[in-house]
Amino acid sequence: MKRKFKRIYIEITNVCNLSCSFCPQTCRRKEFMSEELFLDILRQVKGYSDHLYFHIMGEPLLHPEIGLFLDICSEKGFRVNLTTNGTLIENFSDMLISKTALRQISFSLHSSECQSDANSEDYLEKIFRFILKARKKSGVLCSLRLWNISGDERSDLNNDVLSRIQRHFNTAPLKYEVNERGFELSEGVYLNFAEKFSWPDMKREEIDEYGFCHGLRDQVGILVDGTVVPCCLDSDGNIALGNINNENFSEIIEGVRTKAVYDGFSSRKAVEELCRKCGYRTRFDI
Repeated sequence: MKRKFKRIYIEITNVCNLSCSFCPQTCRRKEFMSEELFLDILRQVKGYSDHLYFHIMGEPLLHPEIGLFLDICSEKGFRVNLTTNGTLIENFSDMLISKTALRQISFSLHSSECQSDANSEDYLEKIFRFILKARKKSGVLCSLRLWNISGDERSDLNNDVLSRIQRHFNTAPLKYEVNERGFELSEGVYLNFAEKFSWPDMKREEIDEYGFCHGLRDQVGILVDGTVVPCCLDSDGNIALGNINNENFSEIIEGVRTKAVYDGFSSRKAVEELCRKCGYRTRFDI
């Protein structure tokens, strides 16, 4: 029986039009996934999950074949969850709404830190206009994602964005509270807070070798060049489990290194160096 993942992340591009402070960037060569590789990935992951996430690094709306890729997903029976910084949403609004494969679009509103004061309000208004159109015409779910600054510290930027969301959706005052399912602002529209965390980085000191992670249990990632990684936070492909160009996905997820990562977390132990240096993983330490 095939192992089932809740989600498979596919990085259709690692190119981005912003350079935000919270994003680790990547040392990998900048590229766009080819249609040939995308088709091969879908063929190989069929049956392992029904849900694809266009997200690891990069801005997916920059891919020149984003519309075609969504059509291919529809043909192959996949639902797509797309994460974007939202800066290009107005250019792709009608196209996205027309794609039956698109299940949800998530907006990383912390990207607003890269917007100038003059553009920040227009940035949010474009996203609000898309949400209204998307919900009316296609029923696409929409998620607004915002960092929750730890402790009592609140950034002026976050407060400004939050107040605009409250006014637009006419909600009661919103509190910074991490909620797994998010807060429903209106039907099919959610606000998600998340604590800032330290991205895994081979240059940092190890945090702890003990702990748990959902990588390779609920999720797996495929980078733009076909490299398979355990999760969506391996921005440089340090834990390269294999490459779809050279071996089948089915062989990669049953491979020795993959099994070691999976079995390690089953025993509450991080066997990979990068995992021992991941701040996100610590939230699962219970």
